[in-house]
Amino acid sequence: MSSALKPATGASLSDWLQYLESIHATAIDMGLERVREVAARMNLELPGVKFVVGGTNGKGSTCSMLESILLAAGYKVGLYTSPHLIDFNERARVNGQIASDEALIEQFIAVEAARGETSLTYFEFTTLAILRLFSQSRLDAVVLEVGLGGRLDAVNIIDADCAIVTSVDLDHIEYLGDTREKIGFEKAHIYRAGRPAICADPVPPQSLLDYVEQIGADLWLFSRDYNYSGDRQQWAYGGREQRRSALAYPALRGANQLLNASAALAALESVRDRLPVPQQAVRQGLLQASLPGRFQILPGQPTVILDVAHNPHAAAVLAQNLDNMGFHPYTYAVFGMLNDKDLAGVLAKIGTRIDHWFCAGLPGPRGGSGEHLAERVAAGLPAAPAGAEAPGVSAYADPAQAFAAARERAGENDRIVVFGSFLTVASVLQSLGRKA
Repeated sequence: MSSALKPATGASLSDWLQYLESIHATAIDMGLERVREVAARMNLELPGVKFVVGGTNGKGSTCSMLESILLAAGYKVGLYTSPHLIDFNERARVNGQIASDEALIEQFIAVEAARGETSLTYFEFTTLAILRLFSQSRLDAVVLEVGLGGRLDAVNIIDADCAIVTSVDLDHIEYLGDTREKIGFEKAHIYRAGRPAICADPVPPQSLLDYVEQIGADLWLFSRDYNYSGDRQQWAYGGREQRRSALAYPALRGANQLLNASAALAALESVRDRLPVPQQAVRQGLLQASLPGRFQILPGQPTVILDVAHNPHAAAVLAQNLDNMGFHPYTYAVFGMLNDKDLAGVLAKIGTRIDHWFCAGLPGPRGGSGEHLAERVAAGLPAAPAGAEAPGVSAYADPAQAFAAARERAGENDRIVVFGSFLTVASVLQSLGRKA
């Protein structure tokens, strides 16, 4: 165990977070034994209906829509998501309000007292603290986003009343495996016997289907048990017994949002006996859901798009969303990506749409210099079509500098897409003086 000094009485939230980063030998340590043991000592019990949301991409959007619809229906709701963009507090919301420093510190003190000699990772410790906050908040429902995978993620100590897997694709392969089948097996473990198991992936891996059958969960498959249809003006959801029509498109932009929205509506249909939701709350909730950094378009010119896409599946969705926008003479990428991500896969999906890459260095052990990233991007870009100019590639110390350079170069009708990591988007948001 670390010899880090426990924060003194009156310590700030940042003091606590620094301490939590130092108390476990590794940042990620998959397994539930330690976190279960401490949760048992804390007598952690969550009242209300528990939704657990996992998947490679689409988790954050689905969680945001579930929370927004339930709030519009008048329920008291807790929302736990990760990672955060700018402030740690973004990870915990109670009734739509971001948790205060004081509320979080109070929970950190309680977890620290309960863990004794048991070592917890930053994520395990903070998950327990936020679950305890929810347990004390008299909530009707909690929406919990899985951090990594499912089977061994700290969130999986909670037995979901309804679990959603949004998509299964390659990411975090060093922890979850290098095929969709292996990753699907990990993600399927948030499902519970006899309870609704929503799967929004249009082509689910066999491993997920087998696990559902093995445990006897109630599988809701996209296109078999629920679906959506739409025209330019509005869309409709059709479930096992519930239809919701004449719905406005979600406030969250992008090609996959109806897939995410219909998964949220299937989840709500599956627990309608416990949490009935009127049609007006669905309409209002979809219009009010917001999630920074997911195909977020900033006001003004040139057009600036922020997207935390950091794996090939998310890059393909981003590419599709860029294609669906109006014409822009030039597209500039402010791009920062962690070393352990699939750069070649991302470039294959989006490379041909970018005219110039402004490559940014990122901090931390998984980060690297802008120069190193620029070399890898230049080497990995698809060949330019005959007669076309190859995209330019330049390097910068950090995303803020890369963004400033892109702003200087872009004309007012051009567009700048900031993507590759939560860290990249957060850095640019902060440089603009914006909160997430």
